[in-house]
Amino acid sequence: MEKVVYLILSRQKDSFKIIYADDCEQTSDEKFFSNHPGFKCWNNSALEKSLHLAILPMFESGNEERKRISDLIIARYHPICNEEVKEVKPDYKIRQKSDTKKISCPCCGSEMKVDQVLEKSTIIRCTECGISDTRLNS
Repeated sequence: MEKVVYLILSRQKDSFKIIYADDCEQTSDEKFFSNHPGFKCWNNSALEKSLHLAILPMFESGNEERKRISDLIIARYHPICNEEVKEVKPDYKIRQKSDTKKISCPCCGSEMKVDQVLEKSTIIRCTECGISDTRLNS
């Protein structure tokens, strides 16, 4: 197979259910599917039903285009053997807003209020002109 989006389907009476969707750059391995990490899930999901393979050839496509199509299929049909997408968590932590002493804006002299409190710094913003500043937490 070369540059394809493929689906693993389970036949249930007169209909098919998508149980896995992915894209593939290239493989010449005859045991691509039987050595796939999702193979066990595919067989467990089939449960006495037959498995089927659907292939969408995309020979002129790039990785991003194939990934986009497989992601759309996953989002639409929620195949049970696709791993859940893990949320990328930022490497900082946002703390609850806390009251600090009043700080005057260097631009217009108005009061600056806490906008966000991060792990090592606090972002403050002027209520009048909107200018912001970052202060290190002590």
